[in-house]
Amino acid sequence: MTSAESPARAGDLLDSRRAGPVALRGGALRAAGYALGILLSLVAVPLLVRHLGTAGYGRYVTVVALMMIVAGVTEGGLNAIALRAYASAGGGERARLMRDALGARLALTTAGAVAAIGFAAVAGYGSKLVLGTALAAVALVLQAVSSLLGVSLQVELRFGWVAAAELLQQFVSVVAIVVLVLVGAGIVPLLAAAIPASAASLLLTLALVRGRMPLRPAFELGVLWPLLRESVPWAAAVALNVVYFRLALVIMSVSATAIETGYFALSYRIIEVLIGIPAVAVSAAYPILLRSAREDRERFVRAAGRMFELALVGGVLMVICIEVGARFAVHVLAGHHADPAVAVLRIQGPAVAATFVSVACAFPLLTIGHYRRVLLVNLVAIVIVASATVPLADALGARGAAISALSAELVLGALSAAMLARSGARLPLGSVPLIVLAGAAATALGLVLPIGPILGALAACGAYAVLLRLFGRFPPEARELLVARARPLMR
Repeated sequence: MTSAESPARAGDLLDSRRAGPVALRGGALRAAGYALGILLSLVAVPLLVRHLGTAGYGRYVTVVALMMIVAGVTEGGLNAIALRAYASAGGGERARLMRDALGARLALTTAGAVAAIGFAAVAGYGSKLVLGTALAAVALVLQAVSSLLGVSLQVELRFGWVAAAELLQQFVSVVAIVVLVLVGAGIVPLLAAAIPASAASLLLTLALVRGRMPLRPAFELGVLWPLLRESVPWAAAVALNVVYFRLALVIMSVSATAIETGYFALSYRIIEVLIGIPAVAVSAAYPILLRSAREDRERFVRAAGRMFELALVGGVLMVICIEVGARFAVHVLAGHHADPAVAVLRIQGPAVAATFVSVACAFPLLTIGHYRRVLLVNLVAIVIVASATVPLADALGARGAAISALSAELVLGALSAAMLARSGARLPLGSVPLIVLAGAAATALGLVLPIGPILGALAACGAYAVLLRLFGRFPPEARELLVARARPLMR
């Protein structure tokens, strides 16, 4: 397929009735790949925690969180801008925009990486962690380029290959960490393990987008600035969203004891992995939202409402698994000596459902250009974390930090839904109490049953599905995923 052909095909598919089912299955495929990556990490993370110890693992995760903050701040909405430009522009204009988006991504990420290294030095992380931060920053730049280049795969709904690139990165990372742990490596080479992982994902993406995406960056700000100027509030919102979730851990790293930071880091790491699922799944519908918002308002309104309810159903399902399986998850990762992290994880658990909702609301708001509303709700979240973490952590340790993070996430989800409703979307708010009630009842059942946590979680999930059906809220899309015959996604 030539670069001239692919946009036409993508446009035809986005405008067809097949777009919704393909995006739904593509989102499910990416989520499945993400889940498989989580399972792979279960091989490496327990080894890593036991090798570094709870306090050492806390320092390791702190550097990882710092890199995620840099990624969010420097992303600046560029991927969303690139998605929009690739979906709507054509020919030479698309090529110019993509080259400048790539150049901006490289420049911003590199600048952010340098700033992160400087912060690690000033914050007194020590020479080893500063070096580890520098090596992790190299991996961050590689991953940023890979993410930007993958835009064409998303617009063309080629989610099988998107999932493959993400899974390859996770696989290489796990293998590298396992090998390094087995040879007794320290924290510096363990942080550097992200470099070959990001490089592998980038190489695969380069092979897939060759001929579709320009691979030579440009630095002509005048080409990209009209789009960037329009999206400055969105870029700031993205940055704040990434920062506020990880800010509690960074604050703990400089104000709390190493062991309390380690307990919170264990819970944070589990929650961080799980809250990646909604972005992976919901982003599959973004190209459709872009097209429908411009050409079919009623279709857009229906899609936004369904995304909201599906996100809430999926988020509550995740919360059930966390609450019932918290002790099992902590013991697998760190052993019985990390029991205090169980309560921390259970406190943070409901944050996953709130994240599902806020992500499902953010994409429609982005689509219709309500950037300032998203910026406002994320600003409220970061104020909550910044003001509440220190006093709560002083009083309650890691549990206090978890309460701070949960409060911010709940407020963010509620305000995001309110903002989307004000924009004209018809959200099925009457479903919320029924779905939450079904989740609470299923969680209680899973906790009281005299069976192991895995069987308890499975029983609770089954009860949740039954209750949703009784309440008339079982999503028909779930049945469609099971019985529909999908076209090949890895084209």
